[in-house]
Amino acid sequence: MRKTGVYFEGCAKESMDAALNSCGLGFPDLARVCATGYGRHNVPFANTTRTEIACHSRAAHHFFPRQITVVDVGGQDNKIYMSTPRAIGKSFRMNRKCAAGTGAFLEEVAQRMDVPLEQIESLARQAKHVVHMGSYCTVFTKTEILAHLRAGEKVPEIVAGLMESVVKRIIEMDPLSGEVVISGGVVAHNPVLAEMLARHLGHPVQIFPNAQLAGAFGAALLPPKSLEWIPISKRLIPEIRGYESFSRANFSAYSSSIFHSPSSSVTPSTRDASRLSVSFSPWI
Repeated sequence: MRKTGVYFEGCAKESMDAALNSCGLGFPDLARVCATGYGRHNVPFANTTRTEIACHSRAAHHFFPRQITVVDVGGQDNKIYMSTPRAIGKSFRMNRKCAAGTGAFLEEVAQRMDVPLEQIESLARQAKHVVHMGSYCTVFTKTEILAHLRAGEKVPEIVAGLMESVVKRIIEMDPLSGEVVISGGVVAHNPVLAEMLARHLGHPVQIFPNAQLAGAFGAALLPPKSLEWIPISKRLIPEIRGYESFSRANFSAYSSSIFHSPSSSVTPSTRDASRLSVSFSPWI
């Protein structure tokens, strides 16, 4: 995983090469490449493209074949959608255009406090209380952080407050009834977010398996668009191998940002010939 910068197509190629090298494969070994995410149309070697909603919904249906509410906390936006045994992605909502409450928000405020991103999770757990943030705006929050620091509040308590503000933005989008599962790179590296959400809701919140790769995994499961008319129960679902092994450590060599799901991510799958599905979203 790596930041795209301003060179979307070049980053997609570099990410593909890195993924193939890690699997010991070459591009001719691939049967199909599916691109998804904000930058899906900037992957010139992709055979097909699919939306994030379709890919995350398909992955959710695979792991949780029942009615659930999925919360996807991404780098630039948050999405909430319902998946049922009969309808994948039955309905969905997205946050407003503002990036507050997303991975970009956490990265911006972490830089303001000079806190490395990989330390946010542990700092939030050290907090003895939560400093409540009155503003959702990233710019105003930076000013508010300075005010709290001048007032003597400690960094762990402020970080916990920032995590809580993300949770509040999620709840503002939807009441989140029933079984809730959360995905995305933010919660993959900060599971304390799911714990905070569970406390607000009053019931447990599950974290998607390998949450940061949910979109890529769903892309690997989706059939070519020409076969979409076939009911899910009658489709020949390919065997996906290797998904469990793609943990945070496997991608750390390719990632300069641990929060931004809007970057390139890949997950391999095999069915006779090897396939590779690419989840690619730009972030500048």
